[in-house]
Amino acid sequence: MLQKFKEHININFPFLKGKNLLIAISGGLDSVVLTHLFNQLNSATIALAHCNFRLREKESDLDKDFVINLSQKNYNQIFTVNFDTKKIAEKRKTSTQIIARELRYNWFKELVKKHDFDFVLTAHHADDNLETFLINLTRGSGLNGFTGIPAINGNIVRTLLPFSRAEILNYAKKNNIDWREDASNASTKYVRNKIRHNVLPVLKEINPGLLETFSQSIENLKEAQTIIADRIEDVSQKTISSENDKLQINIEQIKKLSNPKAYLFQLLKDYNFTEWNDVYHLLEAQSGKQLYSKTHHLLKDRTHLILSKLENNDVFKEVLIYENLSEIKHPIQLTFSQVSELNEENKQTIYVDKDLLNYPLSLRKKQNGDYLYPIGMTGKKKLSKYFKDEKFSLLDKENTWLLCNANNAIIWVIGYRQDRRFSATQSTKKHLKITTL
Repeated sequence: MLQKFKEHININFPFLKGKNLLIAISGGLDSVVLTHLFNQLNSATIALAHCNFRLREKESDLDKDFVINLSQKNYNQIFTVNFDTKKIAEKRKTSTQIIARELRYNWFKELVKKHDFDFVLTAHHADDNLETFLINLTRGSGLNGFTGIPAINGNIVRTLLPFSRAEILNYAKKNNIDWREDASNASTKYVRNKIRHNVLPVLKEINPGLLETFSQSIENLKEAQTIIADRIEDVSQKTISSENDKLQINIEQIKKLSNPKAYLFQLLKDYNFTEWNDVYHLLEAQSGKQLYSKTHHLLKDRTHLILSKLENNDVFKEVLIYENLSEIKHPIQLTFSQVSELNEENKQTIYVDKDLLNYPLSLRKKQNGDYLYPIGMTGKKKLSKYFKDEKFSLLDKENTWLLCNANNAIIWVIGYRQDRRFSATQSTKKHLKITTL
């Protein structure tokens, strides 16, 4: 296996030679063999990273001790970390497996940044790849879920994917390599273990060459994926435009396609939406209908679907601005400067009479009952009516910030319209210039 692995690295991962590599090691068979192989190649600088998730009490501590001893034996630098995984999972109300994965990869990112590692190596192999495929099959996945674990994902590299668990085990035995057995791997409590112990043996009995045929199927699917990607790129150019960090999808153009639902999935699959029937139904929904993923907001607005990234507005429900403050940077950037004369105003700059202001000013979103006296118009107008007359989309309304006086009166609908009650004139003694980016 060593010679085969060496040839595999030379052909597919020549960029690893001479690099600073971090190997994720649990102490189990796969990661220990991966470490042994790279130490045998002696073609890069190797360090180890071990996470103690404290899920198996004393056994977890023994895993850590084993890995530390292994690093000392092979003269590999080692990094270790302890996580109270169960407590964190309970607090976030999610599974320990999901939390453990998140903690693990976030820690790897920290190590890479702090110690200038070029790549992080994990020990995923052919059986892992097949198990992941079957798990995705049971959950109902798009094509991405059926093209296997990526060999390269950013700076995460998986060099063992062509090798089976049987090959790795045989290599370890032949080379008298010790490793730690995780008793939980024998349990069928988790979905992956159920597939590993109950499903794969049957499939391999039906087809002893299952891993080889599966590998070929994965390659066929990847080729199909490239064709789809080319088509989606072509469709994107015709249906999607960008404005103010928002993507606008032309509904009429999407509906002309042979399968609008499938195209919407391909266009939006990277934005964490899960209810695809609801996404599809937006095409015929009334304006104002909206959907949320954990990261994005999708709005039906007359002729377009408008996609925008969610902001953590809860942190900035209201920001107080005290006198003599020259700048704020969050949640939006505003600068304040007293000037001697007026210049031309625009959507990014207004001039107000500082003597009319009562501090602290506030930066907030819209509220029920808001009204303003729009400069350039007569009388007062409800903010909701102003939004409607100016044809604000629902998303525009939600993303618009208001600069207000201490008594909550609107000074500026930022980026749109100033309130004339606070507007500076040539007779104003103190001109305050307020600018946003």
